[in-house]
Amino acid sequence: MSQTVLQLPQNNIYNMKDYYKPQLKAKVPQGAIFSAKVEGCSITAYKSGKVLFQGPRHFEESGKWGSNSSASGGSTKKKPAPTSSPYAPPKSLYKSSHVGSDEAGTGDYFGPITVACAYVKEDQIDELKRIGVRDSKDLNDPQIQQIAQRIVKMGIPYSLVTLNNEKYNEWQQKGWSQGKMKAMLHHTAYNKLLKKISPTKPEGWIIDQFAEPNVYKKHLRTENQTLQENVYFLKKAESYSIAVAAASIIARTQFVMQMDKLSEKAGMELPKGASKKVDQTAARLMEKEGTDAIGQYAKVHFATTEKALNYMKR
Repeated sequence: MSQTVLQLPQNNIYNMKDYYKPQLKAKVPQGAIFSAKVEGCSITAYKSGKVLFQGPRHFEESGKWGSNSSASGGSTKKKPAPTSSPYAPPKSLYKSSHVGSDEAGTGDYFGPITVACAYVKEDQIDELKRIGVRDSKDLNDPQIQQIAQRIVKMGIPYSLVTLNNEKYNEWQQKGWSQGKMKAMLHHTAYNKLLKKISPTKPEGWIIDQFAEPNVYKKHLRTENQTLQENVYFLKKAESYSIAVAAASIIARTQFVMQMDKLSEKAGMELPKGASKKVDQTAARLMEKEGTDAIGQYAKVHFATTEKALNYMKR
């Protein structure tokens, strides 16, 4: 069976467990933290840090979490962008006027999901690189916020869509997967940006890929929407497209701002990500405001909610 193996830190693995909560298997192999089954791929994460992806979609699913080289500490030399898929962007688009989109907050228990679209013109690419626009995962939050301010000063057209926690939990209760939520948020953000820059039409739109194109299109169809023209999907797109990198920075900045507001509302600092500290903070917040109030601040279907309730029983 085709497979991919990643070596990941424990924190990443517990983030993954929260992410795959709706698809978790009841039984796990000896020495495993969790097992999950998604379309075309089985995932098993072990206490050793090894994560095994098996099935026809092993490469796509593992690509959400890293690569063999980057996960094991090997060479991180950037590979050529793939061009075999009909939805892969032509290489010429990276140097042309195009739109990129990305999201933040999907793996965080506290806080919303934020999606940004940015339209970068060909003659702005070099300046964006000069001010430090690159993969936001290589930057800390203060750096990201500083660069975001410079992006805005340059007059880069962008749009933002924020899915607050109450609405997130409502959609999740309706049976929406996080993938469907993201698809609709990206779709909405791009339509907003098109209106903003009209009558200009970008040469293409690159989405930092989180789902197979056919799955993305299926999500749209369930809400009577269709894919726009010249839309491309690419994993780790911020490494190739300056527009996606700019969108990633804008989305992360919005997420951090929303987290600050939620922390002020809660009267305590709400940590990012998913960790023991997050579990304990959730328990404190529930004790303070009641278990029903957590939906204002968090994605309640994450395993963190159950862990927090267990802390409260001690």
